[in-house]
Amino acid sequence: QVQLVESGGGLVQPGGSLRLSCGASGSIFRLDVMGWYRQAPGKQRELVASITSGGTTNYADSVKGRFTISRDNAKNTVYLQMNSLKPEDTAIYYCNSYYPSGGLRWNDYWGQGTQVTVSS
Repeated sequence: QVQLVESGGGLVQPGGSLRLSCGASGSIFRLDVMGWYRQAPGKQRELVASITSGGTTNYADSVKGRFTISRDNAKNTVYLQMNSLKPEDTAIYYCNSYYPSGGLRWNDYWGQGTQVTVSS
């Protein structure tokens, strides 16, 4: 069983920055794809950024150049540095991990979510 615990959300003014952290328990962390998703009110959950065990990253077009995902395998932690925040970034942000194999997502785990609000 893997547990994911997010932290770092909060209220920030437009143009500001926040750093989200996600601590993972479980020994399979190093093999997993880690990602951050977000869900705004009335909208579907969407991928924000992901990072493979080898460090390959993928970003939603809406956050490219503003957000950076990174991971520290020694600390079993993944981060999301969010700069130049906009009101449309307001959402609940969820940490996710899964093990990719055979084109499927195995051991698909989610954190409880952390609220990010961008407002003046």
